[in-house]
Amino acid sequence: METTSRVGAHGAAGTANGVSGARRTVEGYLRANFPWYGLDDAFTGPRWLMQVGTAADGTVQHGSTGHGDEPSIRPDASGAEKERFAAVVTVAASPVRHSGDGTGILDATTVSSAAWLAGSALLLSTWPAQLDHSLRDDWLDQQTETAFALADDLNGSAWSVLSLPVDGVPTTFHYRESEFGWVLAGSTSPGEATGSGVHIGAYGRGMSAYGLGFSAIEDINSYAPQ
Repeated sequence: METTSRVGAHGAAGTANGVSGARRTVEGYLRANFPWYGLDDAFTGPRWLMQVGTAADGTVQHGSTGHGDEPSIRPDASGAEKERFAAVVTVAASPVRHSGDGTGILDATTVSSAAWLAGSALLLSTWPAQLDHSLRDDWLDQQTETAFALADDLNGSAWSVLSLPVDGVPTTFHYRESEFGWVLAGSTSPGEATGSGVHIGAYGRGMSAYGLGFSAIEDINSYAPQ
């Protein structure tokens, strides 16, 4: 994928998933030079921080915020059905550029970058309850390869088009469903409210994507544990 390196994206998917370790503190989010996005005010449930992804020089490149129930890594069938969550992934919009240490070139980020991060993170938050733990890595590798290919083909038959509000403006998203949940991805336009455009990915389970809206987070501290 020309939008983001496979190695970088695989690592990013892990940091995008909030259930793989302790929550990051808000400091990582405050270091970002782009606006963070979450569900808009129509969502009244719990909000929580997940993790940020950084470049080798420490520059924040993306991160995620959670809404609803924190997903179990391996829920049983009944638990998975009861979970209702949506995670929003914000990716800094960046052109092709030199790495911070000057040793290489970083790929541009696009809508596909957001789709890849969201799709990979959804897989990390759940897998078939009947799957033996020893087979998880093989299953995850296979499924992330599929997620990578799907993210690189947003105009393919696996995706449909969905219009959702972003900062009150109808915005086109690429959307797909799977047995594990749903994934969507789109981009914002630069505006007065945010100063710069970003790519938005989202994934969830038990919560319909069709009624969601997104908005720039005015105060990321509102997502931090009180």
